[in-house]
Amino acid sequence: MSFTLTGARVFDGARFVEGPLRVTEGRFGGPGGAEVALDGGIVMPGFVDLQVNGGGGLMFNDAPTVETLRVMAKAHARLGATSILPTLITARRDTVAAAIAAVRAAVDEGVPGIRGLHLEGPHLAVSRKGAHDGGLIRPMELDDLDMLCTAARALPCLMVTVAPETVTPDQIAALSGAGAVVSLGHSDCTAEQALTAVAAGASCVTHLFNAMSQMAGRSPGLVGAALSGAPVRIGVIADLVHVDAVSLQVALAARPEGVFAVSDAMAVAGTSLDGFDLNDRRVARNAGRLTLPDGTLAGADLDLATAVRNLMAIGVSEVRALAMVTSVPGTISGAGGIMAEGEPADMVWLKDGRVARAWQGGAN
Repeated sequence: MSFTLTGARVFDGARFVEGPLRVTEGRFGGPGGAEVALDGGIVMPGFVDLQVNGGGGLMFNDAPTVETLRVMAKAHARLGATSILPTLITARRDTVAAAIAAVRAAVDEGVPGIRGLHLEGPHLAVSRKGAHDGGLIRPMELDDLDMLCTAARALPCLMVTVAPETVTPDQIAALSGAGAVVSLGHSDCTAEQALTAVAAGASCVTHLFNAMSQMAGRSPGLVGAALSGAPVRIGVIADLVHVDAVSLQVALAARPEGVFAVSDAMAVAGTSLDGFDLNDRRVARNAGRLTLPDGTLAGADLDLATAVRNLMAIGVSEVRALAMVTSVPGTISGAGGIMAEGEPADMVWLKDGRVARAWQGGAN
């Protein structure tokens, strides 16, 4: 499919550039084709979401299959996230293996939007389990490490969230050496433990402030380590529920680059459902929150267009807010998030801050 988009501002993932935007045979650039006139707004790369637990009424944990991935990817593409890392939260080893196999099959079949896999657990700290099933959290054993390293070599992107006090620096180094993106989260670690993990190869932090040791004057914790200038990229859930606006402003001031937004979306994303089940526990959807019966937050009722609006509402520049959902996470996943000559034309049209249209490979 070839066409030329006019009538909207063009953001390429890092900056605003002169239009029009040409797409030739489903890729950015070239001579383009027939003009498609848009009525204002912004044309930009499709969102890249590195933490997507579910969508379209399904949770990846409940049925880690290619069909589940198709449903999730379609639901999130409609919300503007044309590239996602489906996320498996803490589960048994056989479920982890099934998730790896499903993502590998989806990538081989060319399922649009599936860029790899995020394994959030099970190698976490029980004390910071959040909505995860504490009974399934366990240490990383040799079989686990072998399976993860093999997956990292086979998948376009494998992100693994671990607690640095429950895995060894050698395990982190092995994962990183195999190509995995090691992220720190669900942890009660000290800042020293976190920085040791970073030295071993950890390169990200999962949903800053949530389910982790906080920053205090004499105990900086994982939050302090992340904000200290350590060479890590930092994910945030910018729904202004998981993190207060003031805390988010402080974090963004401390780290003027390398922070990205995630949805932490659950089954209800892209639907009107009022709740869903998570490990035999009911999660209620109410006023922008997803909560277990005891009030524990269980993922987020958020899409990345809303995250951008929230970020701009607390003073983040338009360019930075847009980069936080495109080029920053795109760099981490190794695909998407930029409008580069010859790259697949995955993009969205934002009108009044909301997704008016989305394309994958030039098609919508």
